[in-house]
Amino acid sequence: MKSKKKIRNKNLWLVAGSVLVGLFLGGMFFSENDTEIHQNHMGFEESENTIWTCSMHPQIRQHEAGNCPICGMDLIPVEKEPAPKNPNAIRMTDYALKLANVQTIEVGSGNAQNEIRLNGKVAVDERLTHSQPSHIPGRIEKMLVNFTGEKVNRGQVLARVYSPQLVTAQEELLQAYSLRESNPRLFQAAQQKLKNWKISQRLIDRILEQGSPENQFDITADVGGVVTKKLVETGDYVERGKPIYEITDLSKIWVLFDVYENQMGAIQKGSEVQFQVASLPGKIFSGEVEFIDPLVSSQTRVSTARVEVENQASGQGELLKPGMLVSGIIKNPMKNTALDKIIIPNSAILWTGKRSVVYVRKSAGVFEMREVVLGESLGDKRVVTEGLEIGEEVVVNGAFTIDAAAQLAGKPSMMHTEDDKKENIQHVEISQESKKEFSGLLDGYFHLKEALVNDDFETAKKEVGEVAKGLGRISISTLEPSLKNPWENLRAQMKDEVHALKTAENIEDLRAGFDELSIILIELVQSFGLSDREMYIQYCPMANENTGAHWLSLSSEIRNPYFGESMLNCGEVEKKLN
Repeated sequence: MKSKKKIRNKNLWLVAGSVLVGLFLGGMFFSENDTEIHQNHMGFEESENTIWTCSMHPQIRQHEAGNCPICGMDLIPVEKEPAPKNPNAIRMTDYALKLANVQTIEVGSGNAQNEIRLNGKVAVDERLTHSQPSHIPGRIEKMLVNFTGEKVNRGQVLARVYSPQLVTAQEELLQAYSLRESNPRLFQAAQQKLKNWKISQRLIDRILEQGSPENQFDITADVGGVVTKKLVETGDYVERGKPIYEITDLSKIWVLFDVYENQMGAIQKGSEVQFQVASLPGKIFSGEVEFIDPLVSSQTRVSTARVEVENQASGQGELLKPGMLVSGIIKNPMKNTALDKIIIPNSAILWTGKRSVVYVRKSAGVFEMREVVLGESLGDKRVVTEGLEIGEEVVVNGAFTIDAAAQLAGKPSMMHTEDDKKENIQHVEISQESKKEFSGLLDGYFHLKEALVNDDFETAKKEVGEVAKGLGRISISTLEPSLKNPWENLRAQMKDEVHALKTAENIEDLRAGFDELSIILIELVQSFGLSDREMYIQYCPMANENTGAHWLSLSSEIRNPYFGESMLNCGEVEKKLN
């Protein structure tokens, strides 16, 4: 009986243990199911607000998960960055900011001392340039100074002349000399006639002493200096008073600086200029502005500031030569300028001809275009009178890339503001002559794009050179005045990108730089109306590590330059230009 009781108790413990284990496992099972059901429910709610796309065919967009209708691959969710609160702001990814080397500075104030950089050249002092005439009519028998640049002294014999008229005058002198006692006035008149031809009294006495006329007469230098022009040759007949040489005294010279219209208000007579020449490194010359040309050239739109400089250095001769190029600086304390003016570098400013704009950093990766009113020029900086506040961050490098991204995103940009859209202002249409200037640049770009499509690194490198040549052939003289500043902004950015492409060591580096070049070309084509032939703006969201990249194409067919054969058809047409 006792053993049976022990067996029964043992069975009860086994049953109780089994029940407890079951309850524990059941609790875990249902708890996990509840969590999974809750998670599935939450996932379903989130998928209703998620866009799903295909990694191989990004043009596919669906509001629910599934398979790609083209290739059958599983769709993936598109990650969306939060949109900036300001609809006019543009957001840039970290990768794009790094690629464009975007740099900012905090706006501050400073002492607005006007530092003006000028370029010019050395010229002769027009007041010290003399025309050396022949005082004797006749034939040049001999030239004793045969080339320009030769230095001559006052009284030095320059040439010898045979003059039939002078021979006759000498014979008249000899006849009058024989009658000097009976007719002294005739003798005096004969002597004076020779003196009018600048024949010296000493030579007249020699003629009378030898009793025969001279056949050749010397032409001597009236002034000393350097022969800058030789106007006759041996055997030429010259009239009395005809110039035969131009002689310039270079002991004093002029330095003529080009002064642009926006610099004229800051340059005055008496302003001190320090300047250098490339051939004399480390040597600094100085002088004062003696004269400012009151006329502005209709061709170059510049005036001239003249500085007079002594050109005699002790023991070194005349260092400055006419034609030398010089670079100078004028430092002027600005009138009526407070010390708390807002000053920013010129590199931060995008000039459009109508307005000046900068980009202000609002938060991480978010930038806003700001129109500013500019004050005085301070050399490589500019005073801002309206549009910025102290403490704001402005972009000083990469502003054009941000502007191009804003243009592509349909945001207000350098060339197009919200007011432009309201007034329905179209892109500027340049002349056909100007369009021809850009054809080489665009052709080089399209050939470069095809080389990248074909994964051909060597050909792509050659085409970068063609892009550079096309850029170099573009002359600013054919553009309308209002487009010259925008073009200078575009050209400077393009030169930097082309230089970066030239240094690329592999095709991946070329493709990274091609993205930046494409942004600039798209802005150029749209702003200047260069799409005479049909063009397409195309976009691949997977390029640049899934941050996306644009390019221009002459065909609507997608041929991706960022992936080549590996993903040749990845992308979509974003816009058609015509």
